[in-house]
Amino acid sequence: MASRSSGIVAGLTVAALAAVGFLGYQASATAPAAPAQPPQAAAPSAGAVAPAPGPEKPAAVPADSGTGVRVVYSLGQKRVWLVGEDGREPRTFPVMPSTVHPKTGTYLVSSRSGAVTGSDGVPVEHVVRFANADGVVVGFSARADGGMPQPDPAKKTGGIRMSRADGDAMWAFATINSKIVVVP
Repeated sequence: MASRSSGIVAGLTVAALAAVGFLGYQASATAPAAPAQPPQAAAPSAGAVAPAPGPEKPAAVPADSGTGVRVVYSLGQKRVWLVGEDGREPRTFPVMPSTVHPKTGTYLVSSRSGAVTGSDGVPVEHVVRFANADGVVVGFSARADGGMPQPDPAKKTGGIRMSRADGDAMWAFATINSKIVVVP
């Protein structure tokens, strides 16, 4: 009886190996063939300019934003620049505007809060307030959850939102009485 069960086990093993071999063959027959040599990059045509390596150059500070140490907020570009006095390239980043916008002009930071609930009911941090428009306080802030969704157009809100990292930079840069310049 032992030899009979050994024969069954041997037969099942041979059948399993044959099935695996067949499936392996089938898979290799449908796979794309590997190229014999790696593809060569196309040679640039005469007069072609190669793209510059690395990230895009940041947007330039708007020319009509004044001089000196300041925060520049462009309504049209939905962008902020933190312009220092040391001549280094300023930090710049995109923002999500609120539904209420300040008029163009120069303002001073009037108040700051480390963490509060925004006018839209969302927890925010690093709030830097500088203007009033249509009865709404306007300022920069970062949502505590890190999001930057479009504001609800049905609500009058004044929070100009940015990423948490950019909010940290704004908080360190824009202290009370810092200059904020709003440009079109």
